[in-house]
Amino acid sequence: MAALEITIPLDLETVKSLHSGDAVEITGTIYTARDAAHKRICEMLDRGENPPFELKGNIIYYVGPTPPKPGQPIGSAGPTTSFRMDAYSPRLIKLGLRGMIGKGGRSDEVKAACREHGCIYFGALGGGAALLSKRIKAAEIIAFEDLGAEAVRKLTVERFPVFVINDVYGGDAYLDGAKKYEEM
Repeated sequence: MAALEITIPLDLETVKSLHSGDAVEITGTIYTARDAAHKRICEMLDRGENPPFELKGNIIYYVGPTPPKPGQPIGSAGPTTSFRMDAYSPRLIKLGLRGMIGKGGRSDEVKAACREHGCIYFGALGGGAALLSKRIKAAEIIAFEDLGAEAVRKLTVERFPVFVINDVYGGDAYLDGAKKYEEM
């Protein structure tokens, strides 16, 4: 099965065309943020400030990359466990976030926010950090530099490979895959 190719920013029509289990390649600009950055973004929102990047139509990749080698834009860039962002994600989804990339399952609250507001949770290949970094063409820290690896980065990606885990229809590739295995 060939991967579906999508570009950022994501519109609702594209989000609705994706289903759990789909292989996808993303091209465009995505942003990185882990739990410490999510906390700060929500604190900014609490104070009435704008987040460090536009949420509407964008994707957050849960990653804390290693330092780049000379001549490379980024070091290894594998996904981190997503549930650590679950306390913050519904709020960002409600504000227009269209996608999240990480690994592992999500809470019922995050899945409900995805269905209600039109957001996709993508899974990236855990253990493939070096390979994923080859699809990142540029990386720039744009906020919270003091967080080191967890600073918010703007990434330019080309054909970045992911799978749809949670779609807007309630599909869950992790649960569906387990059911298929049990049926065998």
